[in-house]
Parts: sequence; C-alpha cells; structure tokens
Amino acid sequence: MDMNRLLTLRALATCGTMAAAAQSLHLTPSAISQQLAQLERDLDTRLTERRGRGVALTPAGEALVRHTERIMGVLDEAKAELAQLRSDIAGELRVASFPSIAVAVLADTVRELQDSHPHLRIVVQEMEPQEGLTALGAWHTDVAIIDDLAADPGGRHDAYDLLPVGQDVLHVLLPSDHPLATRASLRVVDLRDAAWALDSTSSSFGAFIAGLCRRAGFEPRINAHCSGFGMVAAMVASGCSISLASGLRLIKPLPGVTAVRLRPEIQRRILLAYRKGERQHPAVQAFVNALQDSAARVLLRK
Repeated sequence: MDMNRLLTLRALATCGTMAAAAQSLHLTPSAISQQLAQLERDLDTRLTERRGRGVALTPAGEALVRHTERIMGVLDEAKAELAQLRSDIAGELRVASFPSIAVAVLADTVRELQDSHPHLRIVVQEMEPQEGLTALGAWHTDVAIIDDLAADPGGRHDAYDLLPVGQDVLHVLLPSDHPLATRASLRVVDLRDAAWALDSTSSSFGAFIAGLCRRAGFEPRINAHCSGFGMVAAMVASGCSISLASGLRLIKPLPGVTAVRLRPEIQRRILLAYRKGERQHPAVQAFVNALQDSAARVLLRK
C-alpha cells in the first residue's frame, strides 16, 4: 500500500470533504479523487461512497484510516528513537505558528536553537491555530503553536499532546486621542458605537470578536478588513477604527494607539501541540524547552 494514498484517505476522514482534504494536502480535488481510486484498485475494496452531495468513508475505509494512524504513530516513535541514538540534535523540525506568538516569541526561539544546535534546521510556517492542528494531524508539520480561542485543542487527545506555553490577555486598541482611551478598563458593550478594524487573515479570531459583540447585544460595525495586523494598527492610529488585540501585539510600541484592558478580563492559553509518538524526539524536546524559556521572558515583560 502506498503511504501517500493512505494519508490521502486519512485526510478525507479528518477534513470531511474532498475540497477540504485537497486544501489540507495542497492538492486539487481531482488529484485526491485519483489517489483514492487507485488505492481502492490496489486493495480491490470500496473505501468511499457517495452520500448526498458529498463523499463518506465505508466501514472498510474507516478501518483502514484507524490502521493508518497506528502506522504513522509507530513511524513517529521509530524516528524519535533513532534521533535519540545520534550524538547531536540534527535534522529538520517543521513548526506551525500563528502570527502574534511568531513575532513576539518564536523568532528568538529559532535563533537560540540555531546557536545551540547548529545541525538542527527549523522551518517555520505561519498558520492560524486550527490550520496548525490540521497540519499536525496530516504530518505536514512536527509541532504547532496554538491558542484556545481560535482552535479547539481538546478534540484529538488520542493524536497529540499539549504543553502550556503561557497565558495572554486581550486588550482594546483605541486611537490615543479617543474619549475612552483614558479609562482603566472597558467593557465590550462600551464599544458598541465604534467602527472596527479586523485582521481578515484570522477568520477564527474575527469570529470570536463578533461573538463577543453579539453577546454584549450589538453587531460590530466593521470598516476595515485588513490582511495583517500592521494595517489594523494603522487604522486605529489614524482614528478611523478600534480593535481587539492580544498582549503579545503590545510587546513593541504602537505609535498613536492606546491599549486598554477589557473588563471582565479575557485570557487565552497558548499551547504547543505535538504528536504523541514524538514526545521523546530530541529536536521536539529542545524546541519545547527553548520556546517555554523565550515565552516566559516575554510574558514577564508585559
């Protein structure tokens, strides 16, 4: 059995649709369909079936996915054991990280690891938290830095372990001359008349903010859908908008912007996810230690 075809079947089981599986594997839906058709021919067994407008796994397909996950877990354990037999920490470690932690903490972590382990190559890919968990489950990344506001870390405890990195607090971003900027704290309802700038690259965080506003009794009036936090900060500094941001975004000064804490306080946990089979991998352990040290230094400065 071809491992790539097995992982394609597993991606369909995890993602639920051909389109989503294709996106997670960076393939076209047609390529996904061809891979699955060939796997069915190899095994002379129906693995998928039409169900309404979509595709679902047959009992045979579900059984094969369970075996695939066991196989990949054993391979992870084998890689970890072989890595422990080396005299140094080397190879490639792929890291998925959401933007604010990447800017505030991850860059320094990578630099420290490069200095202490010159044969370890770290490849960073910016991903939103839920994307990072999906990539981890599809073996497209080795570790994923996530938070518990934008992702559901509790869904696959059988597949990965979670380690705490730190806690962060959300702030209201206001123009420095805004009437509310002198307040010690603000409630979400205090922001009902404002125009909002949101980072459209983070749909999950945007949905979280919209949910906060709706629970406070109003629909947020969004006047800027920004492709990055830099534009969000610029819109706030100009006096056009307000926004919400994590404390990690405040590590560096934001000219023209005043940050005010929310009341009641909204915290998010920052977590590191890695597959269970790699818990003893020396590169993963080195990364965990370096990330936790860097995060502790940054979060203590806040």
